[in-house]
Amino acid sequence: MALMKSLSVQKLFFLFSIVILKHFRNPKRTIHQENLYTADHSIASKSEYHKFQVLGQRQELEDKFLIFNVETALLRSSSLFPYFFLVAFEAGSPIRAFIFLILYPFITLCRDDHALKLMVMICFFGLSKERFREGRAVLPKFFLENVGRESFEVLRRGKKTVGVSNLPQVMVESFLRDHLDIDYVVGKELKVFCGYFVGLMEERRELVPDNVLSNAVGISGCKNKKYFDCPWFAHCKEIYLVSEQERRNWHQLPSNSYTKPLIFHDGRLAFRPSFLSALAMFMWLPMGFTLGILRTLIAITLPLGIAIPLMHITGIKLRVSKPESSSNSSSKGNDDKAKRTLYVCNHKTLLDPILVSYATRSTTLTAVTYSLSRMSEIISPIRTVRLTRHKDQDAELMHKLLSQSDLVVCPEGTTCREPYLLRFSPLFSEISNDVFLVAVNCHVSMFYGTTARGLKFLDPLFFLMNPWPSYSGRFLGMTRSNGDADAKKSRFEVADFVQSEIAKALGFTCTKLTRKDKYLILAGNDGVVRDGNRRTS
Repeated sequence: MALMKSLSVQKLFFLFSIVILKHFRNPKRTIHQENLYTADHSIASKSEYHKFQVLGQRQELEDKFLIFNVETALLRSSSLFPYFFLVAFEAGSPIRAFIFLILYPFITLCRDDHALKLMVMICFFGLSKERFREGRAVLPKFFLENVGRESFEVLRRGKKTVGVSNLPQVMVESFLRDHLDIDYVVGKELKVFCGYFVGLMEERRELVPDNVLSNAVGISGCKNKKYFDCPWFAHCKEIYLVSEQERRNWHQLPSNSYTKPLIFHDGRLAFRPSFLSALAMFMWLPMGFTLGILRTLIAITLPLGIAIPLMHITGIKLRVSKPESSSNSSSKGNDDKAKRTLYVCNHKTLLDPILVSYATRSTTLTAVTYSLSRMSEIISPIRTVRLTRHKDQDAELMHKLLSQSDLVVCPEGTTCREPYLLRFSPLFSEISNDVFLVAVNCHVSMFYGTTARGLKFLDPLFFLMNPWPSYSGRFLGMTRSNGDADAKKSRFEVADFVQSEIAKALGFTCTKLTRKDKYLILAGNDGVVRDGNRRTS
């Protein structure tokens, strides 16, 4: 029986190898396919070719369908390495990304179409189709940073826009539709077996709407037939070509020009991974891991007076500004419970309460949080208490904690990497009449210290693995949450006021988005995962 199973596995592997080899060879076209391609290419060969600069000067584009190649007519850099490396690292694993990095120099020696197939095979083989969300959660940020402003301004003038890409559809669709408002996205479909990508791409089988045929204008990077091997380009009577020199001179599209702002994104990498920068990251990893462990030990074992200078020596930059009228909470009498301070700050990483503790030189500060891994609770240098997300229970718990020590809370309930503030929960306004506002911000150069879909207990370690991470805290002073002047304000109005004050200090933009919105976009769930009897997010 075991021998028969072994032979069956060998047969399946043999058949799968034949399929892959057949896919990577240059297949012979059938007579029908050859006739279709010849017909389409003959139409494209009759097209008039012009320079892209001419298209920018045309005025009558409002009734035209603008069909453009994403890689050669929208993006400033033609290198596809960063996007496939992100798929390998974020959707796969660091091991898969390292293998891709090592093989990439050999991939560049292949023809463009074969190189693309190899990159797709290495980065997508074995990934779950259902769990693949990098095309929505990770890649849009890096694609948007590579969009040329001059090209996008021309595309916005068309009646409809069609983005044609040789990349898999799952990589480019969200970036084009959600943030640039492209009407049609035409990419390659990936083959799936038992719910997993097999690393092969399907041939295009798009149907072109009839209303496109007479009003289509094409935009591409060159006359190479592989960019016109698409029914959309076959009906373009005019095609405008973008030169490499022209693309290099394009300016980056500013974030305020996105049709939909980029507020949420996920993934660990905080830099655009070119080949050299990705290589430098892997060379840094052993040193970064050691440094992260060392910084953690300093924070949890040494007194504040010694830990803070050592943090600076190891490369962590801490900057705190406090108003003259603020007093150190540690100087208050233990029996003066009425004067305990409730600190309210925005949320950047799990280390926000620790920054407040360092700034106030308080070792008795308590942090309340909606979600925290057990490991983070164990190694935290300050006391942490988990909230239940039940309003009455949480209010009672916070009242009790505030009577015992100073308290810090982050009403956003989750982190946001971009310069936006999510909606503040109004619970804090019911706990104390006086709240102390703290605006916090951080900067990383290699790894993000937050994640929506990864292992949360590693968040602090990834932040501390950065070569020169920085944290800043600005104490804005005391404000009355429901004093006489604000007697008519509801708790929601108080929360909005506190949000606006912190946003003003940071130069951020206020939003009405919540933690649930973030997790629905990035992880496809409400952010609550039941683990036995514990609720985490």
